[in-house]
Amino acid sequence: MKVLIFGATGTIGRELVTQGLEKGHSVTAFARDPSKLAISHASLEILEGDVMDSVAVDRAVADHDAVLIALGAGSKGQVRSTGTHNIIQAMQKSGTRRLVCLSTLGVGDSRGNLNFLWKYVMFGMLLRAAFADHVSQEDHVMRSGLDWTIVRPAAYTDGERTGDYRHGFPATEKGLKLKISRADVADFVLTLLADDSYIRKTPGVSY
Repeated sequence: MKVLIFGATGTIGRELVTQGLEKGHSVTAFARDPSKLAISHASLEILEGDVMDSVAVDRAVADHDAVLIALGAGSKGQVRSTGTHNIIQAMQKSGTRRLVCLSTLGVGDSRGNLNFLWKYVMFGMLLRAAFADHVSQEDHVMRSGLDWTIVRPAAYTDGERTGDYRHGFPATEKGLKLKISRADVADFVLTLLADDSYIRKTPGVSY
């Protein structure tokens, strides 16, 4: 497939680019500073642009089979939701329908998967703005009318890609470690390009 990745220079984005190329996809990486990617491949195209610039996003989205959103803004807000809104509008204009968007475990009905620390300390206080940004981002995606999947990963680690993780579990699931490697998150996201079972669903992913 011809896949466009937003947030390509982030920690998840680089994994998506690398693994996407390994799987034989033609990958377009969209980034404000392409020099941060430091990946060269015959099937990789790098586009410089800002996701907050709707004109640049419109140009990037055209002629792609699928779009992956891995936007990050640290503890800040607005970049994910506003950027995702711009991406959705561009997809609606171009006719590109497949969208996979990274959010976070704890949004919506997945709140039940979190422990006290994540519910009340991390998302309740320290990361409140980032959490609100994810909530708004998901709202844009769910109202888009596209063939979307929202992936809700647990806390990121720097571990290896194992392919051995839990996904699509209910909010009542017990025994989750509430962490997952960035490499395994990317692995799961890329499997969704050949799997329609999670279209218009919000699978969590965790060890």
